[in-house]
Amino acid sequence: MNDNAQTGYKHRWLVLTVVLVAEIMDLFDSTIVNVAGPTLANKLSASNSDLQWVIGGYALALGAGLILGGRLGDRFGRRNMFLFGLAGFTVASLLCAIAPNISSLIVLRFIQGFLGAMLLPQGFGLIRESFPPKEFGKAFAAYGPAFGLGGILGPVIGGFIIQANIADLGWRAVFLVNLPIGLISLVLSFIYLPKTKADKTIKIDLLGAFLVILASGLLVYPLIKGQDAGWPAWTFLMLIGSIATFFLFAWMERATERRGGTPLIDATIFSKRAYTLGLSGLGLYFAGFTGIYLILTLFLQFGEKFSSSDAGLGNIPIALGSAIGGTISGAFLAEKIGGRITLQIGALVQLVGIGLMWLAVPSVDNFSIWQLVPALVVSGIGTGLIAAPIFDTVLSTVEPQQSGSASGVLSAVQSVMSSVGVAVFGTVFFHFATLGQADAGFRNALLVQLVILVLFVIVSSALPKRPERTEY
Repeated sequence: MNDNAQTGYKHRWLVLTVVLVAEIMDLFDSTIVNVAGPTLANKLSASNSDLQWVIGGYALALGAGLILGGRLGDRFGRRNMFLFGLAGFTVASLLCAIAPNISSLIVLRFIQGFLGAMLLPQGFGLIRESFPPKEFGKAFAAYGPAFGLGGILGPVIGGFIIQANIADLGWRAVFLVNLPIGLISLVLSFIYLPKTKADKTIKIDLLGAFLVILASGLLVYPLIKGQDAGWPAWTFLMLIGSIATFFLFAWMERATERRGGTPLIDATIFSKRAYTLGLSGLGLYFAGFTGIYLILTLFLQFGEKFSSSDAGLGNIPIALGSAIGGTISGAFLAEKIGGRITLQIGALVQLVGIGLMWLAVPSVDNFSIWQLVPALVVSGIGTGLIAAPIFDTVLSTVEPQQSGSASGVLSAVQSVMSSVGVAVFGTVFFHFATLGQADAGFRNALLVQLVILVLFVIVSSALPKRPERTEY
C-alpha cells in the first residue's frame, strides 16, 4: 500500500522500473521470434504452420488468459500474482530454450503466453497503488512508449542474437536472454513491490474463463491449419463455433451478474454500440499491425534470403516512423482534432505506406531494402498516429465504473487478434512462398492489409470525435 495517499509509496519509481522491465520482457517475446523462422525450419524441421503456432500461439494464450489474470490479481493480490507470473514466465523461457523439438516448443510457447497473462494485468494496478494521483500522468507517460518500442524492436534484437550464435545456441539464445532479466526483476520485485490487498470474497468464474479460451482457440486454430487441410467443413464450423461461444460467454456473464455473482467482466459494456464497434476497430488494427510487419520479416528472410540480423534491421524504419507518428498524435494532434479523426488519418497514412510498399516490390530482381525504407517510415507514422489515442478513444465510450472491464477486454482482444493476424497473413504469404513466389505472397498480404484498413476507417466512424473522459 502507499505510505501516504499524497506522497505515494517511497520506492514507487523503482516499482515503475521493475514493472516496466518485467512486462516489456513479456511483450518483447511476442515479436522476438519473428526473425527465427528459417532457423527453426532448419534446426527443428518446423513447417509453415508450426512457425505460425510458435509466433501466434504465444499471443493467443496471452490474450485468452488476460481477463482471468486480472481477476486473479483482485482475488489473490496484485503483488502475489505479479511474482507468480514473473517466476513462471522466467522458467517457461528456460524450458523454451531447451525444447527438444518443434512440438514441445509450441506447447511451451502457449504456457509462456498464459503465464504472461498472469503478469501483465497486474502492472497498472501496482503503479496506481504506488503513485499519488498527481503523478499518474508521469508514470503512465513512460508506460506507453516503452511498450511500443518493446514490441517493434523485438525482431531487431532477436535478429542480432540469432546471428551472433553465441556458444552455438542459435535461436535458443532468444529465450535464454530472459533468464538474467527475469531473475533480477524477481528479486527486486520480491523486495520492493508494495503489499497489495487481496479480496478473498471474490469467486473466480472458471466457466467464463474456459469459454474465453475455447472461443479464442476455435477462432485461431482453423485459420492456421485450414490451408494445410484444404479448408474442409470443420474449419468453417469451428469459426462459427467461435462466434457462438463468444456470444455465450457474454450472455453467461450477464446472467452471473444478475444472480449477484462475480463475473469476469461487466458484460453491459457490449450493449454500447460505440464501444463494440471501437473494440472491432482495435482488433482490426492489431491484426493488421502484427500481420503485415511479420510478413515483411518473412519476405526478407524466405524471399530475399536476408540474415536474421539484416531482417531485424528492416524493422528500424517502422520503429522510427512509429515514434514520429506517436509523438505527433500524443503531443497535440489527438487533442486538437479529436481521437476519431486522428485514428482515421493514421489509417489513411498507413494506406499510403501500403501503396508505396506495393510499388517498391514489383519483383525480386535486384531487390534492396532501401526500396522499402520510405514506405516503411510512412506506414510506421500511420501506425504511431493510431497507437497513441486508440485505447483512450475507445474507453471514452463506457462509463468510468466500467473502465476496468472495458480495458481488460481491449487488452485481450489486442492479443487474440494479433494471433489472428499471424494466422491470416501467414497463410496468405506461405501459400505463395511455398511455390517460390515470396514476392507475390508479400503483395497479396498487402491487399489483405488494405481491406483491414478500409474496414478500420468504417468502424472507427462510430467513435466519439474526442474522449469525454481522460481519467479512469
